[in-house]
Amino acid sequence: MGHVEILDAKTKDKLCFLDKVEPNATIGEIKSMFHKSPVLFDMFKLFQEPNLSKCCIIHLTIDTRYNASVLSLSLSQVFLTEYAGPLLIYLMFYFRVPFIYAPKYDFTTSKHWVVHLACMCHSFHYVKRLLETLFVHRFSHGTMPLRNIFKNCTYYWGFAAWMAYYINHPLYTPPSESTRLMISLRSQFCQIGNFSIHIALRNLRPPGSKTRKIPYPTKNPFTWIFLLVSCPNYTYELGSWLGFTLMTQCLPVAAFTLVGFIQMTVWAKGKHRSYLKEFRDYPTLRSPILPFIL
Repeated sequence: MGHVEILDAKTKDKLCFLDKVEPNATIGEIKSMFHKSPVLFDMFKLFQEPNLSKCCIIHLTIDTRYNASVLSLSLSQVFLTEYAGPLLIYLMFYFRVPFIYAPKYDFTTSKHWVVHLACMCHSFHYVKRLLETLFVHRFSHGTMPLRNIFKNCTYYWGFAAWMAYYINHPLYTPPSESTRLMISLRSQFCQIGNFSIHIALRNLRPPGSKTRKIPYPTKNPFTWIFLLVSCPNYTYELGSWLGFTLMTQCLPVAAFTLVGFIQMTVWAKGKHRSYLKEFRDYPTLRSPILPFIL
């Protein structure tokens, strides 16, 4: 028994992984396995071609050892794990469970109101993400390799612990009280905007459909930013973390915001290029993530 790795003939990007393939399997049998696989790909039309070799490259590897790289989880499982971790980790620091700070601080609470406000904002963010994963998002790809979950959890869980340690530290010195409430409100404004964009994108694709459409503003004022950017969900996400950074004035939060901004910019530019390539009438005024800038 072996596995089949299917690559795009032009870009060499991996399209599909099929496990437990017989060494003498035919192209027709491989196509049948693909269609029965729970993993869905946008390029499934390649397998409709009579001559598969013109469309993609197939690497057949025979190996009697178990190949752990083919293990995968559904995207909903991946995201639930990624987002539940930061929520629980932050709360552990907030409630100052034992073995984090000095014993005299076990299960004590901070005297600073901004610490409690930061916990509410952070918890709201990840509760929103969990609910969106369960009830809002529709995933075009069914699964993700198991190895990716370790990388993603290291990022989310690690930053959550780093931020929470300093914000909830007994020696933490908060910023002035004059502006933090206003900054917090702006941060939550962006959270609502992010949620509104996710709802608008969900409504573009009916259940079970793979039809892609150009997103346009709706009656919801939070979606009007579609006039200027292609990926306003990332714009709002950036705004919420900038607000959290200013509210806490904590270096780990600033680092998380910067890294997230870089990654979201990469995703936004890719999505923007995809829109321009797919839709000839795509609005030219839009930028990927920041209006008129980036």
